[in-house]
Amino acid sequence: MTDDNTTHFGFKQVPKEEKVRRVGEVFHSVAARYDLMNDLMSMGVHRLWKRYTIEMAAVRPGQRVLDLAGGTGDLASRFARLTGPTGEVVLCDINASMLNVGRDRLTDEGLVENLRFVQGNAECLPFPDEHFDLITIAFGLRNVTDKDKALASMRRVLKPGGKLLVLEFSHPVTPGLKPVYDLYSFKALPLMGKLVAGDAESYQYLAESIRMHPDQETLKAMMEQAGLERCDYFNLTGGIVALHRGYRF
Repeated sequence: MTDDNTTHFGFKQVPKEEKVRRVGEVFHSVAARYDLMNDLMSMGVHRLWKRYTIEMAAVRPGQRVLDLAGGTGDLASRFARLTGPTGEVVLCDINASMLNVGRDRLTDEGLVENLRFVQGNAECLPFPDEHFDLITIAFGLRNVTDKDKALASMRRVLKPGGKLLVLEFSHPVTPGLKPVYDLYSFKALPLMGKLVAGDAESYQYLAESIRMHPDQETLKAMMEQAGLERCDYFNLTGGIVALHRGYRF
């Protein structure tokens, strides 16, 4: 039984302020090996999911882009090149450790001219109304405590005609895929986390958080409830991941 003051942290029910703290601890723990673990866990396929997201973004020179929960900067790196010197890309993450990894990586790549780094909460974004042409959030929404509030905040800072792309783990739709995926998630991922990152518990949480995330149709309805229009989604890898899209008009 849940109430307004509690939410899920993986399969556990916890006070909302405790989830914020616990999620923070997870990403402080995994930040240093985040990219390596992503490659191992997805066997490199996460790069294809992100490439598809970049193609769907259709970013143009001079545009202003917000990459939320941008972590180590995979998307922001590409967007910075696409928007060019007349554009702006903001990499925003609530977690200081992840943000620092992303900032160091993109600085090493020489991508600082049109990039800003902001530590901020998706539920109350520290940006003006109607500010961005595009917002992306990749593998971050499921860790947000109040997803409805976050989606409304994203819509607020989108320009009229602006687009939101949500790339997130979802619910398998290919027959027979779910039991295989569950076995992999709950057995292999924590073991990999223990062996590579020295942290099985964080990867157990990540597996559980995926199962607690809304399915494709539910998330689409949540985006519409937040005031986004022409919402749709695209299943990737049999629905293990989905890319949701919505616009502000």
